[in-house]
Amino acid sequence: MATLRTGHCISKVRRSYTRKSKYRKKNYIRAVPTNKIIRYDMGELTKQFPYRIEITPKLPIQIRHNALESCRQIINRNLLRTCGSEYYLKLNVYPHHVIRENKMLTGAGADRMQTGMQRSFGSPTSIAAQLKRDQAVFTVKVDKANINNAKHALKKAAPRMPGQFSIKVSEIKK
Repeated sequence: MATLRTGHCISKVRRSYTRKSKYRKKNYIRAVPTNKIIRYDMGELTKQFPYRIEITPKLPIQIRHNALESCRQIINRNLLRTCGSEYYLKLNVYPHHVIRENKMLTGAGADRMQTGMQRSFGSPTSIAAQLKRDQAVFTVKVDKANINNAKHALKKAAPRMPGQFSIKVSEIKK
């Protein structure tokens, strides 16, 4: 059964060795998996809001695209339920980094079926966003009455991503 590896397997940020060129001969990776993130901007796109709430990682980290999409859905659903349409939600990061896995077989006769660590570049399985410390992952803009609702929505999304996160509230100056 094909399953995803746990999030902490790929959470450390390393220099990518995943060259994708328009010339096929120069590629290290032949195909990039499709991005599962559907939307990056949600809510009321044109209204100006006075407060900004951001969720940021405490350490450099990689977050897979399916974790980002899961968090986006949770935050958007909570904000829609509590604030109505009086919010603006933005996913600030884009997953570029290709995650590769060298599949290892287990069980009887597996040693005769695989190459082990010989030619172990791995096949692409998913993509991830590489984040720096204190880089905003999600930004929510709301009125003063909905600050606590936005903080609560971001707190619900934090356990769905690997690592530790902090929530920062700031006022937008005009």
